[in-house]
Amino acid sequence: MTQIVHPRPSREYELVYILSPNVDPDAAEKISTKIQEVLARLGGKITKVDQWGRRRLAYPIQKFTRGIFVFVKFVGYSDLVAEIERNLRNADAVIRFQTIRNDTAVSLETVEVNEEEVKFERLAAPEPEAEPSIEEKLGLIQRPRERQEEEFSDDDDNIPELNDIPDLGNTN
Repeated sequence: MTQIVHPRPSREYELVYILSPNVDPDAAEKISTKIQEVLARLGGKITKVDQWGRRRLAYPIQKFTRGIFVFVKFVGYSDLVAEIERNLRNADAVIRFQTIRNDTAVSLETVEVNEEEVKFERLAAPEPEAEPSIEEKLGLIQRPRERQEEEFSDDDDNIPELNDIPDLGNTN
């Protein structure tokens, strides 16, 4: 039996993909299973999976203001990345993804995998979230914000009185 020798070194990649906030847990599990299948089929290894949970997006994406973030770190070849991104592009539940390559070349055979760090956790059922009204979206009324109490000093000695400000001679 001959072993396939790749002419190029394997690399370490980091992938972050964002699921829509109202995704069904079964659909999220289907996406994670598809990523694992592609990695197994093309000879890659997952080294870490971290679910960051439901977070607010910096700007609306496909009319969503929140998303479920999933971080995956893996080792493989560039054809593996192209196949994973193709599958994520075709998944309806994925609203955005980004893959970056770390600069260091890694030997795929020497990569050690901790079984606890590579498990995809099942998502909890989506929580109903209050959608902002049209008036709130347009900025006509503001949503109440949670404000933190700011501590002000009672030292008013440094504030100049109006009469203490010198006249600069500007008369118009």
